[in-house]
Amino acid sequence: MTDHCDPAPPARSLPLEGVRVVEFTHMVMGPTCGMVLADLGAEVIKVEPLGGDNTRRLLGSGAGFFPLFNRNKKSIALDLQTAGGREVAFRLVASADVVSENFKPGTMARLGLDYASLSKLNPRLVYVSHKGFLPGPYDHRTALDEVVQMMGGLAYMTGRPGDPLRAGSSVNDIMGGMFGAIGAMAALAAREKTGKGQEVQAALFENNVFLVAQHMMQFAVTGEPAAPMPDRISAWGIYDVFTVQDGAQVFLAVVSDTQWLLFCDAFGFADLKADGRLVTNNDRVRARGWLMPLLRERLAPREASALSAIFEAQGLPFAPITRPQDLFADVHLQQTGGLAPLTLGDGRVTSVPLLPLTLDGERPGVRLNPPALGEHSREVLANLGYGEGEVTRLLADGVVGAAHL
Repeated sequence: MTDHCDPAPPARSLPLEGVRVVEFTHMVMGPTCGMVLADLGAEVIKVEPLGGDNTRRLLGSGAGFFPLFNRNKKSIALDLQTAGGREVAFRLVASADVVSENFKPGTMARLGLDYASLSKLNPRLVYVSHKGFLPGPYDHRTALDEVVQMMGGLAYMTGRPGDPLRAGSSVNDIMGGMFGAIGAMAALAAREKTGKGQEVQAALFENNVFLVAQHMMQFAVTGEPAAPMPDRISAWGIYDVFTVQDGAQVFLAVVSDTQWLLFCDAFGFADLKADGRLVTNNDRVRARGWLMPLLRERLAPREASALSAIFEAQGLPFAPITRPQDLFADVHLQQTGGLAPLTLGDGRVTSVPLLPLTLDGERPGVRLNPPALGEHSREVLANLGYGEGEVTRLLADGVVGAAHL
């Protein structure tokens, strides 16, 4: 087992320092919102049931959810079905700037933790709800990322005709959480002017519709339905995956007339450069039926690395076909600080991608490893004014859970 890794403290203050977020979230969408706010400096306190967020125990494609989306957070374990647990939650909310939740409609209201109730306790509170659908005819439905991808046009666009296919990542959950964070920051900015908080809602279905809006507008502009991506008419003459020497694959693109001339010169394709049928990008799009097979035949004997080197030297777009696990060794990510050390729950050290942005030239990093269940229960209770005897009683009564570290 690898030694525990203590994340390095940030070199300077972060923009959301001093903001306290209390999140009642699980799975991906809500935790993503909290992760973004936490990475930007907020103190994020994750309220978990005594048994813990179920995401901690997921297998397969869900095994990475908890360590990714719960870094930089503190964990307190509460039984919200008890009066004592709810009292702790109310004290937390009274001290909070933001509350974030992603439970089914009605769940938080039954606990007295909905916006209508909490805004009376804390009028300055920003309350972020992450849902399947914004209020309307569908809001009673149970939504998952795959559900909204299917009903929102994304699976249709990703798959082959007649074979809808979900995207290879939890795109709506993650992006929906990001919009929740954007809404929270907008509401905090508004509070600076008005002194009052407000409710923010983000939803999976509406997020998915935003993702496919470009194809909706394509239809609005052209009158022609957007074809699924594998069957689409590309906007660019050369914009595809090529299978080359030893079965290797590489994505190559030539998206302007200047790039076309560079491409032809770099590969010695004087005949194609002089072909009047290929002068403009639109000409090359119309010629794809015969041009692409010809280019595939000419490039097939070459090595993928050699092709990439030529494209890079000419400033032409290209990409290796990379598996997610290969990114841990990506030179660019390693040298630019795009990966940060992170300790998993079992003590192993790995690397994790950071937010894809810089602030004054620096990437917001990892300050806290994903917490053990109830790791910060005692700390949070003490911060709320509970004495040692009260903490001991809450633990003994099973109202609060604390990690044994």
